[in-house]
Amino acid sequence: PQASHYYSQPQLAVRARLTRDGKSEERTGQGWLDHEWSSTLLADDAAGWDWIGMNLDDGSALTAFSIRSQQSNSAPMHAYASLRPRGGSVQTLGPRDVRISTRAEWTSPRTRATWPVARELRIGDRTLVTQPLMDDQELDSRLSTGAVYWEGGSRLLENGKPIGRGYLEMTGYVAPLRL
Repeated sequence: PQASHYYSQPQLAVRARLTRDGKSEERTGQGWLDHEWSSTLLADDAAGWDWIGMNLDDGSALTAFSIRSQQSNSAPMHAYASLRPRGGSVQTLGPRDVRISTRAEWTSPRTRATWPVARELRIGDRTLVTQPLMDDQELDSRLSTGAVYWEGGSRLLENGKPIGRGYLEMTGYVAPLRL
């Protein structure tokens, strides 16, 4: 059997000093810390995963993921989301209440993979949309981990209005992920 434990700490206060050309600047912002432990790698018939972690402007946080099957047009093998309101109890949603679909695609000039860089999330009764800060956030790490990822910064919109920022990570679009 496959088991996984995921730990996250969203909405962390971040402070840094950046030095460029001998000039230092202080910066502040919001960060996210996460880690996953898993008993096994992906199932043999899995293609890869789509993972979303967002800090929302109201102090809440969203995590959503799906593990995709190699069978095109099939339902995800696993889907999950959690909404963590500021100061409230975490709301966990399973496969019946989580739908992730494609809003816009980008094709890499390097790997020729087509990545769904903007996603629509139907989570419970909410419809949210991720929008990449830039389309080209592909990381080709086949020489080290054996995988090609699209991972990077994204905005989160609801009813066309920005409500947060965070991270979108996707694997298995060049070829099924084998770790």
